[in-house]
Amino acid sequence: MKRATDVIRAGRWPAAEKTDSVTLLFDDRYRRRLRMLGDNGLDFLLDLVEPVVLHSGDGLKLEEGGFVEVKAADEDLVEIRGRDAAAFARLAWHLGNRHLPAQIDADRILIRDDHVIIDMLKGLGAEVKKVRVPFDPEGGAYGQHNHDPDHRHGALHAERHA
Repeated sequence: MKRATDVIRAGRWPAAEKTDSVTLLFDDRYRRRLRMLGDNGLDFLLDLVEPVVLHSGDGLKLEEGGFVEVKAADEDLVEIRGRDAAAFARLAWHLGNRHLPAQIDADRILIRDDHVIIDMLKGLGAEVKKVRVPFDPEGGAYGQHNHDPDHRHGALHAERHA
């Protein structure tokens, strides 16, 4: 069975060497070892040293050469917009204060549907609508950054983790 043993971040792997792609929901993009089936039928084993958050556009490097592109699957989400930049920042602050997974774009925030949060946001004047799009939320200070292969720590940080 073919094995993918490394993750190369989006834009850093040669797209011309793409062998297949794999389309995954957000919850399925934090993995270490899992048998996967590519969108075009490639059967392979994701076999990483440690769990990694996979982002849309990342390349899974195959041992024998080539890459499998990671794609984010469409999910049922809620799109949030503010009436102006200050309102948008305020909405982002309230969401961040609740430690919710959120994708922050230039003019919108995407979150999972949660009626309590939606009611709060509407009360703050947010424009809210349901959408079906890929979800690639921020990692947060205590989330994915600790599992990102591009994230490096010094000796003191490594000692604290030990």
